Amino acid sequence: MQTGESPHDLRKITDMTRKISIMLLAVHCYFYLYTAFYQWHLTHPIVEKILLIMADTAFFRSFNLSKGAALGLLIISLLGTKGRKNEKLSGKPVAMNLLVGLILYWGSIWTLGLHIPVSSRAILYMTVTASGYLLLLHGGAQLSRFITGKLKKDTFNTLQETFPQEERLLSNPFSINLPAIYNLKGKQRKSWINIINPFRGILVAGTPGSGKSYFVIRHIITQHIRKGFTMFIYDFKFDDLSTLAYNTYLKYREEYPTTPKFYIINFDDLSFTHRCNPLDPKSMTDITDAAESARTIMLGLNRDWIKRRGDFFVESPISFLTAIIWFLRKYKDGAYCTLPHVIELMQTEYDKLFSILKLEPEISFLINPFISAYQNGATKQLEGQIGSAKIGMATLSSPKLYYVLSGNDFTLDINNPKDPKIVCIGNNYQQQDVYGAVISLYASRMIRLVNRKDQLKSSLVFDEFPTIYFNGIDALATGRSNQVAITVGVQDFSQLQRDYGKQQSDVIVNIVGNIISGQVKGETARQLSESFGRIQQDKESLSFHASDTSISRSTQLDAAIPPSKIARLSSGEMVGIVSDNPDEEIELKMFHCKIQNNHKALKAEQAKYRPIPQIREVTDQTIQENYHCIKKEVTDIVDTEYARIESSEELCSLLVTKSESIP
Repeated sequence: MQTGESPHDLRKITDMTRKISIMLLAVHCYFYLYTAFYQWHLTHPIVEKILLIMADTAFFRSFNLSKGAALGLLIISLLGTKGRKNEKLSGKPVAMNLLVGLILYWGSIWTLGLHIPVSSRAILYMTVTASGYLLLLHGGAQLSRFITGKLKKDTFNTLQETFPQEERLLSNPFSINLPAIYNLKGKQRKSWINIINPFRGILVAGTPGSGKSYFVIRHIITQHIRKGFTMFIYDFKFDDLSTLAYNTYLKYREEYPTTPKFYIINFDDLSFTHRCNPLDPKSMTDITDAAESARTIMLGLNRDWIKRRGDFFVESPISFLTAIIWFLRKYKDGAYCTLPHVIELMQTEYDKLFSILKLEPEISFLINPFISAYQNGATKQLEGQIGSAKIGMATLSSPKLYYVLSGNDFTLDINNPKDPKIVCIGNNYQQQDVYGAVISLYASRMIRLVNRKDQLKSSLVFDEFPTIYFNGIDALATGRSNQVAITVGVQDFSQLQRDYGKQQSDVIVNIVGNIISGQVKGETARQLSESFGRIQQDKESLSFHASDTSISRSTQLDAAIPPSKIARLSSGEMVGIVSDNPDEEIELKMFHCKIQNNHKALKAEQAKYRPIPQIREVTDQTIQENYHCIKKEVTDIVDTEYARIESSEELCSLLVTKSESIP
């Protein structure tokens, strides 16, 4: 139709050509098998005269010439045939029909050499030839219906949602380099995830079993220890990461300029733990340190308070705890400034407690509201302000915790050039609410000491980060200048929102420069997909009808890694984006690849791991003696100081007594 020709006339021509082809083949059989037709009494004088005339033509001078002419006319007729296109038709059956048809059509000549009666030989020859002809006719008709430009079979758009990734190994004294393979237009290629600036923060996300620890966090620990980092490791599933860190430390400790010391905090088996006082008076130089510690411990114990920061009944317990901590810090130069002493002192009767606290003028502005409420008989208000703090802190009143928290085996300045350290703190998922609050205090105090100038490079790894309250989120952004690399492991962004609130959760997610994510779903997958952006992708569409077929190709911007793909990632398959440096630019920052672990080598290495050695022999008697000693020390402080106030004319004005309750 596009050439101006009439389809109806073209169909007539092709039909006529095919009829001539069939007639020529029939004449061919009659001419060369005349003896058989004569025996069948199928001859006629007129036909014989016509055959004598045709015998002189070029078509019948050769046996194969007339047969080939019939085939040629068939091919010409098929060229003009436009069958209805069939997208399900494959090339194999078409090719088989044509091939078998040609073999039968031309191979039928061998039947004429068989030693059988003439009539039987003729019937066999015509049958085989006709079968070949029909197969050629059928295959040719199918060929016109066959779609040569079929669409690519890519059900999940895998080929189009690929993009070039960094294949160079970019290493420096701080980098983390993870070997991987990725898919580019259907071809597997080797690549590298190069985290060349870990000081801009690393966020590792993924549901349980996605490979966060095995494929990413373990390499961060081993590579940073190998490169001389001091480390703080929060080991939620103690002692998996701690054993890894300890054996890596044994392997590379001699390569440090100053050999670091290895410390373990473990609240379950006290024979395998060091002791550390997070409220070390030497590190608390200002009342703001006490306030920061109080906020951390209270929000760690009451996670729902994080979303109510600024509330009167949230800030009041924090202020009260701040006053207790700072009082013990100033009392005898901090000789009793430990969390167990704070807990015990909080349980003191209000008359004695408030009188003693008034001895320290720096905390007067903190305790005056409580004293005023007490003296005016506002008991309900006072209990609302202080009771929640006392109840929360009472959950930490454990002989085991007292033992660990009251010692001084080491300080938390892990990147001190004169005393570098690798510290691992273990949690227990069955006690995570209690232990998590204490670990939060350790982490909070540690980050204050680490994030300072002129210290060694340090790496802080927090596995299952939402299980603790990290009161130092700004360090994710400000630690870069002080060479503090922070790695945060989460299962899902919604987990962060649940435990930190949406505002702080968004801050954590948005200020990190390096993101590595395994399988995540829902809003997390959508948010990651949007951050990865879009890429140009080829699109194809196919339309066909009886006379024509068209394939249109175009390009359009679409998601580089859609949420659905992130939701179905396999274990070890990661997506993400890395950051670079001004002098080490990375053009291909985004990746979607499968990290390559040498499973056999890692398994063999783990089989050779040495267990963490016992620190000291700790008996139940030792634990109980320490527990009762702390209680006695606090009792002595209260009795001594209260007696001193009562016996001194200058101090007797500090005595606090309760007035009658307000009706």
